[in-house]
Amino acid sequence: MVFEGLSGKLQETIKRLRGAGRVSEKDVKEIMREIKLALLEADVNFKVVKDFISKVSERAVGQEVLESLTPGQQVIKIVHEELINLMGSETSKATFSPRPPTVYMMVGLQGSGKTTTSGKLANLLRKQGKNPLLVACDVYRPAAIKQLQVVGGQLNVPVFTIGDKISPVDIAKAAVEHARLKQHDLVIIDTAGRLHIDEELMEELINIKTAVKPHEILLVVDSMTGQDAVNVSESFNSKLGIDGVILTKLDGDTRGGAALSVRAVTGKPIKFAGMGEKLSDLEPFHADRMASRILGMGDVLSLIEKAQEAFDEKKALEMEKKMRTQQFTLDDFLDQMQQLKKMGPLNQVLGMLPGVNAKALQNVQVDEKKMSHIEAIIKSMTKQERLDPHIINGSRRKRIAAGSGTTIQEVNKLLKDFEEMKKMMKAMTDMSKHGKKGMGKFKLPF
Repeated sequence: MVFEGLSGKLQETIKRLRGAGRVSEKDVKEIMREIKLALLEADVNFKVVKDFISKVSERAVGQEVLESLTPGQQVIKIVHEELINLMGSETSKATFSPRPPTVYMMVGLQGSGKTTTSGKLANLLRKQGKNPLLVACDVYRPAAIKQLQVVGGQLNVPVFTIGDKISPVDIAKAAVEHARLKQHDLVIIDTAGRLHIDEELMEELINIKTAVKPHEILLVVDSMTGQDAVNVSESFNSKLGIDGVILTKLDGDTRGGAALSVRAVTGKPIKFAGMGEKLSDLEPFHADRMASRILGMGDVLSLIEKAQEAFDEKKALEMEKKMRTQQFTLDDFLDQMQQLKKMGPLNQVLGMLPGVNAKALQNVQVDEKKMSHIEAIIKSMTKQERLDPHIINGSRRKRIAAGSGTTIQEVNKLLKDFEEMKKMMKAMTDMSKHGKKGMGKFKLPF
């Protein structure tokens, strides 16, 4: 989960403040000490931590807070606002050149995820109506060109390459010309990285920049590298001049220090965040939403956006009607499960709900294998069996188990869970009619 360690510690610390009727200057100092330790443990840059604590403390010990009716809530509000300022109070969107093609130059160290991120960015911006061209300019790393071609093939995005015997500067120039001829309005150049920053790498990047005059230079940073990420960002920015940052691997068990430090150190906006391994797992970076997630306030806007992308509105209305009229079938259940999977890992989705503690999510293990077993079981049923599971007798259960590569016990469990789910839906419908709330002890079958 995003910022797992930091999020857990900060939530524990500010939980004590929530209902506090009175907060003294001593209380604020104690809380600030704990927040400072949590940030340093998360690998946030020391200078960034010092400035952050200073700003929060200054605001938190003011008369307005200490004499307010809800001082605890006021301090939490200040921490939230300063976290947003730290990561960038304005959401920085992708910008495009008024004269196409728009050229994006992707830079960063080897292993930061540049090649995959280039593909993810092409995929994301294509949804905004762009016609991208990926350019293979990494002629040094073995199989780098092939990797970009594989990524491009999976996304059905063309990849420009003229082999590894030509200089990256000439490849970049030829690619932009090719894009003009073929009507590509977006060019994403995947440049070479090194295991460390050296003069040779910088010289080459400066030459590509001079040759193609990119609209934006985007630095790809592995957020799991902690303090190194900050040093890398500083070096690239001072020598090359970057326009924005893309943080990768934010879904890992990361301490999160990079995300909280990079913007403060470089002054450049974090534009996108890689939230998973799939080629669709790249999101625009919203500092306010990320700050809310860190403090356990949820991220309802991102959750709604994910749901809108994954769920068909017409289907959702039909489904709601079926639930109300008790016509929900195993076909519908399969359809819902497949749409839910499109939203990403369930513990990530749950992490966007307000009040869900980061620590509690450590124990949420959604068994992907179990979900695929359920799919296989339902797909092994006849149309009639899916519509009316009551006709599934012993011999049919045996056949379904054999057809899905599962056991009769697993088939029995799914049918039992499905019936429980239908009962729960009926109960919820009845409750909404009578204005009651509650879900009882309902548990998902996966």
